[in-house]
Amino acid sequence: MKLAAVAAAALLLSVSAAFAQQAPQLQPGEKLEKLQFPGATMELKGWTKFGNSHVYTLPVKAGQHVKISFSTKSQFAFLAIFDLAQAEDEAIFGTDEDGEAYAVTVKANTTWLLRPYYSKASPRRGLGAPYSILIEPQATAQPQTPPPASAPQDEEDEGPSPLFPLRR
Repeated sequence: MKLAAVAAAALLLSVSAAFAQQAPQLQPGEKLEKLQFPGATMELKGWTKFGNSHVYTLPVKAGQHVKISFSTKSQFAFLAIFDLAQAEDEAIFGTDEDGEAYAVTVKANTTWLLRPYYSKASPRRGLGAPYSILIEPQATAQPQTPPPASAPQDEEDEGPSPLFPLRR
């Protein structure tokens, strides 16, 4: 009886862990590329084409510092980053509103979905736009140490102060 209860609990934990990271919802024609967190700067180059572009998954761990930068010559191409552990379908970062780069210290182990896209709402010409994504692991910020306090100096060494001249 106890063995069956332990087995059922283990099965329940494994099923709940599997659902903690939802599978990315791809648009028709998108191709998924699974990345590993890089040890040095990684550059991804591609082309945003409606329905035929690459999307990337990037596993990140709690405490990692990372900067992700997006660049393109098109004013209609953007990057959205989604946290696959969150139930909402809302981006945690988007270059259309938040700027060109996302620098963060990761709070929890998760997987991000990096989705470059060509805006559907903008009047546009052409079939898409080239882009570049830089994934840069960042060193941890070193705590700032105050400079060593200088030893007090004799008044004679400093010379007279214009506000308080020395009395002799």
